[in-house]
Amino acid sequence: MSSDYYEILGVARTADKDELKRAYRRLARKYHPDVNKEPGAEDRFKDINKAYEVLSEPEMRARYDRFGEAGVSGAAAGGAGFQDMGDMGGFADIFESFFGGFGGAAAGGGGRRRSGPVRGDDLRLDLKLDFSDAVFGGEKEIRISHLENCATCSGSGAKPGTRPKTCSTCGGSGQVRRATRTPFGSFAQVSACPTCDGSGQVIEDKCGDCSGRGTKQETKTLKIAIPAGVDNGTRLRVSGEGDAGKINGPSGDLYVYLFVNEDNRFKRDGINVSSDVKVGYLQAILGCEMEVDTIDGKESVEIPAGTQPETVLTLEGKGVPRLGNPVSRGNHLLTVKVVIPTKVPKEERDLLIQLAKVRGEKTGKGGVGFLGNLFT
Repeated sequence: MSSDYYEILGVARTADKDELKRAYRRLARKYHPDVNKEPGAEDRFKDINKAYEVLSEPEMRARYDRFGEAGVSGAAAGGAGFQDMGDMGGFADIFESFFGGFGGAAAGGGGRRRSGPVRGDDLRLDLKLDFSDAVFGGEKEIRISHLENCATCSGSGAKPGTRPKTCSTCGGSGQVRRATRTPFGSFAQVSACPTCDGSGQVIEDKCGDCSGRGTKQETKTLKIAIPAGVDNGTRLRVSGEGDAGKINGPSGDLYVYLFVNEDNRFKRDGINVSSDVKVGYLQAILGCEMEVDTIDGKESVEIPAGTQPETVLTLEGKGVPRLGNPVSRGNHLLTVKVVIPTKVPKEERDLLIQLAKVRGEKTGKGGVGFLGNLFT
């Protein structure tokens, strides 16, 4: 079968977390080894589980989208045993829904309580940086739109002066269960409570500002520190600046992905910087000292006598600071471009012809040929 995780789950690459979960539940139910005894069903189930584990976690999904399976190699459990999967929220939900929890097939076995605090969603922001900002770092101001706890009700969703009440249908567990007979025996089927939608609480008097949701979409301005030496694809984590959690759960995180604009003077390769320096043919022959642009500003560089075209000169320690250790820097590599004129004045041409005679070099009949073409 396909090795593409999106194709395994049968979803588009733009699928949101709800679409992923629905696809996973449908396929896991179809291919679960306790349900499907066909050859290959267990392997298919493992592939489905591995794909969902990667795509349901924002950080791992981003790595997979960028680098493919190599970017998450070893991160997904794949064919892990059922005991090892106990901490996987998606798998636990579906297994519990079908079979009443890991405790077995008997009616009753205790299901997970869903009414506790729920962590907020993580958010992603793409940020473009100028070349110099990526090299030396600095502080950037960004604006994000995220869910914040409603200040009026302090996130409870209830009108000030009131409190949510325990759901009488599920007793606050957030779940209801009923006995179900299947070809494999009797099971306690667990599902979210329809009265409280799995929260375990019922709000009778809703907050007027957030309509009982407990959160509101707000736009805020943040200042984030950009470390020296970041590059394309560097990810910064801003703790607690994602969406607010539910039922007093912690907020998610904000992940800022950096993209660096190109510079028309310099090219970057890791922590090294490269650029070209143009010199005249006489400067290359005789040597000279000239100023060149570096990321630190103007620097005086010596061009040795007899420098050949495409010679690379190294300016040590004039490259990009190493990310996480800005004291250590790469090098600046200067490629010498020798400029040969297409036309020269007559006096210079005569001197060149004399020089060619001294060196015993042929210049063409009567000093014409290629030197004649330089005549102005």
